[in-house]
Amino acid sequence: MQVGIDSFAAAYTEAGLALSPSDRLRDLIEQIEHADQVGLDVFGIGEHHRAEYLDSAPGVILGAAAARTHRIRLTSAVTVLSATDPVRIFQEFATLDLLSQGRAEMVVGRGSSIEAFPLFGLRLEDYDSLFAEKLDLLLKVRENEQVHWSGRHRAALTGQGVYPRPVQNPLPIWLGVGGTPQSFARAGALGLPLMVAIIGGEFRRFRPLVDLYRETGMRAGYSLDRLKVGVHALGYVAATSREAADDFFPGYARAFTDVGKERGWPPVTRAQFDAQLKPDGALLVGSAEEVVEKIGRYNEALGGISRITFMMNAASLPHERLMQAIELIGTRVAPAVREGLAAESNLRQRA
Repeated sequence: MQVGIDSFAAAYTEAGLALSPSDRLRDLIEQIEHADQVGLDVFGIGEHHRAEYLDSAPGVILGAAAARTHRIRLTSAVTVLSATDPVRIFQEFATLDLLSQGRAEMVVGRGSSIEAFPLFGLRLEDYDSLFAEKLDLLLKVRENEQVHWSGRHRAALTGQGVYPRPVQNPLPIWLGVGGTPQSFARAGALGLPLMVAIIGGEFRRFRPLVDLYRETGMRAGYSLDRLKVGVHALGYVAATSREAADDFFPGYARAFTDVGKERGWPPVTRAQFDAQLKPDGALLVGSAEEVVEKIGRYNEALGGISRITFMMNAASLPHERLMQAIELIGTRVAPAVREGLAAESNLRQRA
């Protein structure tokens, strides 16, 4: 299982917003570099178009990280494909792949925030058709150097070449999903790896959707080896469970309460947060040992996962604490997860 970090380059608290945007991005690059040094597998940058976030151009951030890292894979988390041009985003990530010598990936999705639609002159009424059409074009561009394609929302391509081409063939593209059955089925029908955002509730409730993905993929002729499942979860690791919870809760509560005002959610309480720390709760917040155990439960409940990424930035934690958490995830969580899975695999083979 690959273990990694995701970031939205966000600040929700007064202390976080007191840092200049330049300093926040400097710290983020240091975090990616540190994740590479401690042996983590992947680092993802999201995409938002709001004042609290600095990730409106994730490819630029990842390009800067490519020059400072050597092994870690660099991905979007997610690219809001509905609001961008598939040709242009492929060119950007193909360039990132060249800069990183074959370490670039994309996670593409429709996005849970809608600010990009009016910003780029798009209609919310076309939310679904925009994504379906642009995903089709993106996959065509990935497969073909000269592209023949036509659709409703973009001018046709009549054999034009799309350059540069990436080191990896094909460039990895994951489909990022929330809780919509159609999205899980779409990923399976296309044979794309699946990245599931689990930010609350009980993670077991996603099993029927993951089963739908795998069943749809197998009916479409894809092997289970190709139908990979990843999980993007809110998480944070500290020396003790109490320290982790007390560090994470204030920024988490601020972020989700602020978003809730726009979406009609009630304010977040400490009791609700603590419930998410229980064995079946979605949050990967705790000591290294507790988080390793919960990742094992995630893996079992979802029928096997290939990647798990920690979204720590949601709590607007100070740079020093994020660096410490990255250290713990890289040196204690990831090795224990890998060793545990290897032991399980050996037992199954002997059986």
